[in-house]
Formats: sequence, C-alpha cells, structure tokens
Amino acid sequence: MYAVIETGGKQYQVKEGDVVFIEKLGVEADESVTFDKVIAVGEGANVNVGAPYVDGATVSAKVLKNGKAKKITVFTYKPKKGEKRKQGHRQPYTQVRIEAINA
Repeated sequence: MYAVIETGGKQYQVKEGDVVFIEKLGVEADESVTFDKVIAVGEGANVNVGAPYVDGATVSAKVLKNGKAKKITVFTYKPKKGEKRKQGHRQPYTQVRIEAINA
C-alpha cells in the first residue's frame, strides 16, 4: 500500500518502511509525527484520490534526525557592470521513517 502526502509545500509518494528527507519540521528526533494531508491512498489498481485530501486517512512516521543538506553556491553577477555576489546556502531537512498508512 502506498500514499501520496503533502508536507512543506511538496508532495511525496511513500510506502511503509520508507525513509524520506522532507522539509524541516519543528519536531525532535525519536518523536512521532502524523501527516493528515493525504492526497491519495492505494494499492495496485485500487486507488482512492481525495478532493483535495482523503477523509480520515493519515500517515504516521518516526523522526530519525534533523540536519542540513550539502552546501550549494549561489553566484550572481551583472555583466559589464563589475557587480557580483557569492553566497552559500544549506537547506535544513528532517529525515523520517514511515511507520504506518491508515486509510
């Protein structure tokens, strides 16, 4: 069984036991979190799609850790003007393991 959940402005297709990196949540490690914005739940050809969310469907997960992704370099410049700027960015994330899908 799989589900499509929405969190952090993004959508993820998850199954039980999956480990997913999502946008940072305000939850500490080893705590449980429940996602109630379930867009679709299904198995094989039997798929239940919500409008916009499936009523009564939840996905429970356990937070493994919070961290930051690798650093990226953002470099902007304007040609022929001598204007340039170099900046780094590390996006925070939360790593979760999907425990159960409750349809």
